[in-house]
Amino acid sequence: MIKTDISIIGAGPAGLFAVFEAGLLKLRTHLIDYLPKPGGQLSEVYPKKPIYDIPGYPTVLAQELVDKLLKQNEPFEPGYTLGERIESLEKRGERDFVLTTDKGTQINSKAVIIAGGLGCFEPRRPEVPELKRFEGGKGINYMVLDPEKFRNKKLVLAGGGDSALDWTIYLAEIAAEITLVHRSESFRGAPDSVNKVVELSKQGKVNLLLNSNLTKVNGNGVLNEVVIQHKNADDIVTIATDELILLFGLSPKLGPIEKWGLNIDKNAIDVNPEDYSTHIEGVYAIGDINTYKNKLKLILCGFHEAAIASHSIYKYINPGIKYTMKYTTVNGVNAF
Repeated sequence: MIKTDISIIGAGPAGLFAVFEAGLLKLRTHLIDYLPKPGGQLSEVYPKKPIYDIPGYPTVLAQELVDKLLKQNEPFEPGYTLGERIESLEKRGERDFVLTTDKGTQINSKAVIIAGGLGCFEPRRPEVPELKRFEGGKGINYMVLDPEKFRNKKLVLAGGGDSALDWTIYLAEIAAEITLVHRSESFRGAPDSVNKVVELSKQGKVNLLLNSNLTKVNGNGVLNEVVIQHKNADDIVTIATDELILLFGLSPKLGPIEKWGLNIDKNAIDVNPEDYSTHIEGVYAIGDINTYKNKLKLILCGFHEAAIASHSIYKYINPGIKYTMKYTTVNGVNAF
């Protein structure tokens, strides 16, 4: 079992900044996120999107902001459990929480911060019959958790955004065969990535099928072929494949959080705006996942909430111990 001072559910910007604020208070943290890498929406949905309302940055790319937050946290050495979803939250006693993931990992902490953004991201599934029959390790994937899983295999990817383009470029170097299927003539991703995929297609390293849709999946127990139909013709292509990777984006839902006994108001967790605590003592919620009067869903507000919640948690974990706030401009950033 992993032991820490604060479990942080969600590795988006608010959760990442909570690591820094807790670290200044000498509190150890461990982040858990269903996505395979830190960054939340910023990394998974729009990594190259410019953000204009971060103080001190006239403009900053989403992934650049994540990278700087990760760099800022390095002195405090947070732990990470990625690619796993928290299924249950159990309070065993005062300042004693156990979180359990869908893969059985358990994290024991003295307090919990829920920084789940808009909730747990679930894949958007295309309307193709029998997809679920091949989920759960039987050939259909909605994200790439471990690229090595696809080494020397025949792959079909479907999608037209940055994620589909980036993974096509990466996996083209390790897959035996790779086909990218996109329903349109043009892509939504970065022009540089589009150019790289087109070049890989010219070199014969990627089979590029544009204006085409996935219509059928076949297999006996496990997936072994997919059927692709051209949008403007009767052309139907059957492709033998070991793995199908569907990259149509992610849809946010509260997921298991709804069952934890928290006060939920319109798909958000109701908190006390004085310290962003929930009605369960020792559990806090920050960022887009919480709600209170005059709530603003802005990254900079999530940063503010992370600071206030961290100081409140310090008092909760250390009852009776007086803390004198010391500015980083005076003391700098000191690791444990």
